[in-house]
Amino acid sequence: MSKKILIISQNFYPEIGSAANRSKNIYQLLKKEGYTVSVLTTEPSYPNKKMYEDEKFWDDEALNHETETIKRIKITNNKYSQSIFNRLIYYLEITIRMLIFILFNKRKYDVVFVTTPPIFVGIAGLFAKVTLRCRLLLDIRDLWPESLKGVGVFHQPFVIFLVKKLEKIMCQYADSIIVNSKAYIDYIVDHAGIPKQKITFIPNGARHSEMEMESEKQIKNKVVYAGNLGLAQDVQLLKELSKMLNDQNISIDIIGFGMKKKEFYQFVKQENLNYVRFLSPRTRKECLQLISSYQVGLVALTNKEVFEMVLPGKIIDYMTCGTPIVGAVSGYSRDIICGEKAGLISDAHNPNEMVNYILEIFEHPDLRERLSENARNYVKVNFIWENNIKTLVRIIESQVQAHKEVDKG
Repeated sequence: MSKKILIISQNFYPEIGSAANRSKNIYQLLKKEGYTVSVLTTEPSYPNKKMYEDEKFWDDEALNHETETIKRIKITNNKYSQSIFNRLIYYLEITIRMLIFILFNKRKYDVVFVTTPPIFVGIAGLFAKVTLRCRLLLDIRDLWPESLKGVGVFHQPFVIFLVKKLEKIMCQYADSIIVNSKAYIDYIVDHAGIPKQKITFIPNGARHSEMEMESEKQIKNKVVYAGNLGLAQDVQLLKELSKMLNDQNISIDIIGFGMKKKEFYQFVKQENLNYVRFLSPRTRKECLQLISSYQVGLVALTNKEVFEMVLPGKIIDYMTCGTPIVGAVSGYSRDIICGEKAGLISDAHNPNEMVNYILEIFEHPDLRERLSENARNYVKVNFIWENNIKTLVRIIESQVQAHKEVDKG
């Protein structure tokens, strides 16, 4: 009899974005490894619910028919409220509904795999571990609330204290911890007192089929920004950069979403930036195909210490597509881009410097080809899901075996 796994994740197919793509790949590849896998998630709502009325986002027929193993709970509150109180209510509603589902769920599982943030979803994972008597794997995709503090969202000391306490408890009670950034490991060890051997790095990545997509650069002298436009992104820098590129008649396409998109769009309209274009959201396949056609991909994170530890999904997507990166990032992201010679980084977050880097890539095809090839080679070695899922399989097998030994004892 195959081992049973329950994945708990707020984000899942058909949602766009790194979080949903990560959960989808783990679900599909664990099934290919012979496990019986179920998913507890929400109805698709990122970046908005209305978007998923378009059937093009439901582009995986196999997943569309797996209604018995993929359970979606309905959420009434608005995730994207500017009010931190309303956001907390939203996260708490998700948690409560997940707890109710687990409480009345009659199925048995060997392992629960819960992915955060939001950190409150982790409560459902802890509850499942106790009530279902199974092993708990905690997948940490972001340091929450550190990231929110870094962008000035969290100012309430009492709330911060409670969330940090919850974060520490989850790490201590998890049987194994998985992170998508190597830089998170030391932070968790230092702040939660967790042994390093309990933590494993499994990055986001690409599938083999995505690496086989056409990567010939067909759009000349054109750049793309693909991904979130939220509090973590340096949107002010992107505005300045867009204006400078527009002044030089260089086109930039924005495939973006998030809290700051409207602000960015209004800026472009007010400044009459005719060379800046906002594109509608795409499916992952469409997005990768489009990114592959540009000569430069942009990335810009707010210059805060917490973001030195992250590796945005858009960086991996650009590298997958062989699109040279021009960015303003530091820490782990910078180390990969510069260390692997996959792009050019402005340490000073200087838009003039970034424009010069873009022009340099435009004007030197040999440089562009080297950056593109370096990026794709790095992804092939380090960021292929079919390879990295083996690490998760080893963790699952060791945890199931440990659980059996405890039961025997």
